[in-house]
Amino acid sequence: MKKYAMPLLFFSLLIVSILVYMYVVPPLVRAGGPLVAGLIFLAMLAVSFVLERLFTLRRAQGTQPLPIFITGVKRELMLGNVDAAMALCDKQRGSAANVLKSGLARYRQLIRENAPKEKIVPETQQAIQEANALEVPLLERNLVGLSTIASIGTMVGLLGTVIGMIRAFAAASNVGAVDATQLAKGISEALINTAGGILIAIFSIVLYNVFTTKVDNFSYMMDEASYETIQLLTSNTIDQK
Repeated sequence: MKKYAMPLLFFSLLIVSILVYMYVVPPLVRAGGPLVAGLIFLAMLAVSFVLERLFTLRRAQGTQPLPIFITGVKRELMLGNVDAAMALCDKQRGSAANVLKSGLARYRQLIRENAPKEKIVPETQQAIQEANALEVPLLERNLVGLSTIASIGTMVGLLGTVIGMIRAFAAASNVGAVDATQLAKGISEALINTAGGILIAIFSIVLYNVFTTKVDNFSYMMDEASYETIQLLTSNTIDQK
């Protein structure tokens, strides 16, 4: 079902954007031409990506602020309470909790199997890296789409403006005397596309940068937490051996 989610979203937003263009937007905006519907589609798609990112990043953080969770895990590991640290991960949930729990679960399994220290540390680190490789793409999903909308929004707006200008001057050339009022009206209608494209680009670029910064900070904190977890587990392993 998930593989059809994105095409279904595109199709639904396309239909809605056409209906909005035909029945909702004021005549002045509708006069910009059919590409206004395309701009409405891009705007609605950008808003959809933003809402999805807000929900995903909020869920990825977990139930508590990440620094509080990481501090709690470190405290339990300093005391050698691996099971308690895993319980904190279960309670926290989110991406960081999933990554740390994968490493802790592998570590506990190896300890119970009386595996040599030379095997425990690398395999625990590998488990954390594999879990991290699965979580990071989820954090970055749809950011490329938001960046793409920011790039093509202005282009679609300019295309609509160019088409509108061609129509305006073509209409003016078919009459004996140029009506400055009608020509100015046609040009103003054509510029609606440029204004819409620029607004969409500004919105998408700003939110893309905001989400990219959030993901980078989140990934950095996950890497730091993973590194400190490995160090604490290594110390525990040395003490046990």
